[in-house]
Amino acid sequence: MPRPSMREHLIEAAHDRFHEHGFNGIGIKDITDTAGTPKGSFYNHFDSKEAMAVEVMRRYAESRGMDMLADPSVPPVERIRGHFAYLMADLERYGYARGCMFGNFGAELSTQSPVIRDEVGNRLGRWASALASALDEARAAGTLASEVDSAILARFLVSAWEGAAMQAKVVRGSAPLDDFFTVFDSLTT
Repeated sequence: MPRPSMREHLIEAAHDRFHEHGFNGIGIKDITDTAGTPKGSFYNHFDSKEAMAVEVMRRYAESRGMDMLADPSVPPVERIRGHFAYLMADLERYGYARGCMFGNFGAELSTQSPVIRDEVGNRLGRWASALASALDEARAAGTLASEVDSAILARFLVSAWEGAAMQAKVVRGSAPLDDFFTVFDSLTT
């Protein structure tokens, strides 16, 4: 079995460090020390800390359970709720201390880094698009009570989730996420 590459070690280390301390809360040396690699090796794999953050967000997006939203074997409302339950379980696993990396980066860097701002916007847009498709299916199945356009409702749900995740991070508990589910359930039949 091949050993993971130095680049992979750097990405894994950056993922954990960024999620725990934010982009500005860590330096390249902290990432390379965590990865057990020489600091100079960082620039063999990444042009900048921003470029690394974009790769970390890409990988983070792959772990967000987006595929759940398109699973035709599960009724659409169950799939949407299951997706958010999956995200909640991930927040709970870390004692609600980490929040969502997209929301964290967006709040921290949207005025500092156009590259990160654009990547966060892209990731949130893809998420809303996947939700909108599932909401359209729920509407067609007669299980969505809301008459709000699916694209608007999807963007609202993403925004509401990000706000609830941030509040859960602040209070270190599930109450804001429980509130999210209460409102979500009121939108379904």
